Amino acid sequence: MSAEQHVRSPYEGSCHDGRADEGKAIREVLDRIADKWSLLVIATLQDGSLRFTELQRHIPGVSQRMLTLTLRHLERDGLVTRTVHAEVPPRVEYALTPMGETLIAPSLAFATWAIAHYPGIEAARAQFDAR
Repeated sequence: MSAEQHVRSPYEGSCHDGRADEGKAIREVLDRIADKWSLLVIATLQDGSLRFTELQRHIPGVSQRMLTLTLRHLERDGLVTRTVHAEVPPRVEYALTPMGETLIAPSLAFATWAIAHYPGIEAARAQFDAR
């Protein structure tokens, strides 16, 4: 089959939508939500808003700096809201936006997949590294 006769898969068709930079939306969104911490933040906020320290307590291994950066990026992309309550001391809460809530199911599906397949991935890595 020549290149001109190639039939596009549904995924490939979604990458070639006729815009100047085909696939840009997929690359940019994956860059944001598939980083080391974003999916964990999204999954943690699925049950409602949390204060920064509560959120950090629920995400093992995340530093204050990385959680701050992740929340800032998710807020910029319209996936998380930051609400400051006028109290002493000030109380700040983070919550998913309606658009952020649409990521819960795919995030949990990916997390479930990762946990189920991690032993196989580790075994494949060990086998590859042994070559």
